Amino acid sequence: MKSLPNSTNGVIVLSDSFATSIFKQSFLRIFQKDDDGHMQMGFNATFDVQTTKELKVSGLIGHAISAGKKSACVGETEIGIGQTSAWKINVITPRTSTGVYFEVVTPAGQPLQPGSRGLIQFITHYQHSSGQQRLRVTTIARNFAEAGSPSIAASFDQEAAAVLMARIAVFKAEIDDSPDVLRWLDRMLIRLCQKFADYRKEDPGSFRLTDNFSIYPQFMFHLRRSQFLQVFNNSPDETAFYRHILNEEDVNNSLIMIQPTLMSYTFDTPPQPVLLDSVSIKHDVILLLDTFFHILIFHGELVAQWRKQGYQEQEGYENFKELLELPVADAQELLVDRFPIPRYIVCDQGGSQARFLLSKLNPSTTHMSATMYGSTAGSGAGQAIFTDDVSLQVFMEHLKRLAVGAQTN
Repeated sequence: MKSLPNSTNGVIVLSDSFATSIFKQSFLRIFQKDDDGHMQMGFNATFDVQTTKELKVSGLIGHAISAGKKSACVGETEIGIGQTSAWKINVITPRTSTGVYFEVVTPAGQPLQPGSRGLIQFITHYQHSSGQQRLRVTTIARNFAEAGSPSIAASFDQEAAAVLMARIAVFKAEIDDSPDVLRWLDRMLIRLCQKFADYRKEDPGSFRLTDNFSIYPQFMFHLRRSQFLQVFNNSPDETAFYRHILNEEDVNNSLIMIQPTLMSYTFDTPPQPVLLDSVSIKHDVILLLDTFFHILIFHGELVAQWRKQGYQEQEGYENFKELLELPVADAQELLVDRFPIPRYIVCDQGGSQARFLLSKLNPSTTHMSATMYGSTAGSGAGQAIFTDDVSLQVFMEHLKRLAVGAQTN
């Protein structure tokens, strides 16, 4: 099942049966039409990439097959579906997103000229659902920079980089064992930090990352823990589904899959994003988690008690009723154009389905750091999570030590 949708850019829907609303609504959305009554898709597409001589195409990661075009812009390095500069994509939609990888190649003894630019042209040819043959050409230009130039660091896009690295990791995970992929991810992150962070050798306390690198290690931390690479609790078809969707979505949606968003609702303040961390769980708040595949509303212990006692139906508790309704309305907005339809979960603190939230949180408070009564030894904030995973804080400490070359005890 897995290889067919991956090669054809087909659709996978994960559902318990054909009778569920998830399957029915997802099926209907496949055949949505535009204002002219045509299906929003194209067929039998060819995706061709052309570059100037200093750039070479390493490959593509996405739902396509090689067209076997060995042009002069094909590089020796192979990433994903390589050794070609053109690919066939059976079906394309407005959502189709592919990852194309390049390398800079300069002839020996001929450095790049100051101010020179590299050009990339994406040529997409397809048959529109109306029957028309359409050609779309996009040309972009980027300035070259010498190795070590500050403009390289200043141009780094950590969100796009995280998604492109996630696609490589998933591609590798289809071939190699998961521990090997995790070690590769760690090596790449350490090398990036060694090259672009500010630090004094063997002094982890001096380690600093500029703003446009600052959240990249966090993305890698959550990617390592994600269902894309940690397959233990998922069936093979679930893993295939998650990886398939990651390889076709844009940067924003892919980032939600890697590091889900978490919103907090309480009486005192308007809804606000909070850390994807165990400290964000409080007895008097409601949390809205968006993992792209799941939309989850989590009621803190006290909120759940009030709801069960029916306070929201009583006079004088209108603000509590509004508090319960607000995350539901926000969740419905997220469901409007999401494809495939995510699973919608409403749960309470301590309930069995709360595991969908707990598994995504940074375990800054675990059963090892809690007292025998379950309260945190220290601030008392948040909820202890039963896991042996290291927290983001510990992960960053190790990263800093390895990046600066400090000796470990």
